[in-house]
Amino acid sequence: MKQKFVLIAAVAFGLIAALLTRSWIASKDREYQALQDQLTRRTARIKVICAYRALPKGAEITEDDIALGSVFESAVRGRPYVTYEDRMRLYGRRLAQSIEPGVPIFWSDVEGGTAGYKGLAHDIQPGMRAVSIAVSGANAVSGMVRPADTVDVLGTFSFAEGEGVSADELVTLTMLQNVTVLATGTDTAKTIDPMARNAAGYSTVTLEVTPREAELLVFAQQMRGRLSLTLRSPNDVQYETELPRVDFKKVESELTELNEYRQKKIRGGRQGR
Repeated sequence: MKQKFVLIAAVAFGLIAALLTRSWIASKDREYQALQDQLTRRTARIKVICAYRALPKGAEITEDDIALGSVFESAVRGRPYVTYEDRMRLYGRRLAQSIEPGVPIFWSDVEGGTAGYKGLAHDIQPGMRAVSIAVSGANAVSGMVRPADTVDVLGTFSFAEGEGVSADELVTLTMLQNVTVLATGTDTAKTIDPMARNAAGYSTVTLEVTPREAELLVFAQQMRGRLSLTLRSPNDVQYETELPRVDFKKVESELTELNEYRQKKIRGGRQGR
């Protein structure tokens, strides 16, 4: 009886040992397979669109600027890269940053940031127009005017004698108020880096205006003078109905009145907060 019990116990322990061994081997097989899959993913290569030559920031991409390349999948995982099928969506768009030859092109490197970005034309409201004016530095609030801001456009002109002013006298007047900025340089609200500090690296600002206003701005740029922008609060939609043109006589005669008006506006603004 004792021998029979020992035999049964031995068989039971053997079965348990076999099951444990099989389970251990299966777990090791899974670990090995996981390592093998990981190694395969790391060494697997995929086809992507790369820069054929060194491309500077702001360059407009053409068919001659790109080439089909092969890279490790792990090098582009988690970033939206440009595939061969999407290559034609690149043509005519500008780079948001420079790219070296042979480096994969990601959609984050391109204006719009997505394959489906259609360009500035699709950001213009029906009935409106986009027109660019030459302003930079101090004329654009030290380069702090950004896409989607609203501004007023001021013009300073030098009129010839006989037009109601003396020879070469300067006159400044507010031409347009509460105008939306569509772009600064080549940056739009969809392409500009929100983390970038104000870099006054643009020389043009693109505004959304009516066709009549577009004519006015284009004509003003051809006259002797310059255009400047004043930046508005996004919550300010007020329209000033009485803004006379300013010359030296105006400034000299109304300095006191202008300063009193300014202080009144400041106090009114503080009380409204």
